Amino acid sequence: MSPPNLLHEHDLSDPKFVSALARGLGVLRAFRRSDTTLGNQALASRTGLPKATVSRLTYTLCKLGYLAQVETSGEYRLAAGAMTLGLSAVAATDLHDRAMMELEILCRSDNANVAAGLGERHDLSMIYLATYRKPRALALNFTLGGEVPLFATSIGRAAIMTQPEDRQDALLARARDRARPEWRDRLAGWLDKAREDYARYGFCTSFGDWREEIHGIAAPVTLPDKTRSLAINVGGLSFFNPAEELMRDHGDRLLQAAANLSLKLRDDDDS
Repeated sequence: MSPPNLLHEHDLSDPKFVSALARGLGVLRAFRRSDTTLGNQALASRTGLPKATVSRLTYTLCKLGYLAQVETSGEYRLAAGAMTLGLSAVAATDLHDRAMMELEILCRSDNANVAAGLGERHDLSMIYLATYRKPRALALNFTLGGEVPLFATSIGRAAIMTQPEDRQDALLARARDRARPEWRDRLAGWLDKAREDYARYGFCTSFGDWREEIHGIAAPVTLPDKTRSLAINVGGLSFFNPAEELMRDHGDRLLQAAANLSLKLRDDDDS
């Protein structure tokens, strides 16, 4: 997908909206898991901001401890301040510990190569708040804080189902604006499939849509006020997790895990 430009998604005439803050956060969000360092040119390309603006933002973020400049290259890396924000956000959800029990139960089966996770929507991505994989499972790029696309994955599709249809359609329009060319014409079909799956099974599926070798099913974790989009998934490498077996062996357990976690969240909200 194209780099997100937060300013394009907000009414800049809103007197309460601080565009400078949005630009700074956009620079931090430009770093991906595979990035060790980025220079101002790369950051400008990913954020859509002028290089001169990016230079001022990186200078300020370094002064505040959210970025650090590497002396040998002049590029920037995420510093302790940014990492602390991320860890604090996960801790503040108070979901990790309680979700881990549900994820472990969800993975119980004779299949040694299965993993599960709880994620929350952030813009057009899902961020994993908790993950679990069986000890002998083949390694997957599936970790706390990991990011996956919204429309191509089962966990993303399930999170979309927590929103009313008009909001789903708005997310689709935004995704089309940013999508890589090979995905642009598939997005509407993916949303239709998510709606059909959810109506039929109570969960959403993705069998090779994001990556050919990945199969997954996911169910929404619902909150009464709809302010957050959460979902729980289970799946893994397609060779070890054929679609029919994944749905048969884990579908009911997935729905129960989602219901249990939703109930705990509701109980907490009511207390």
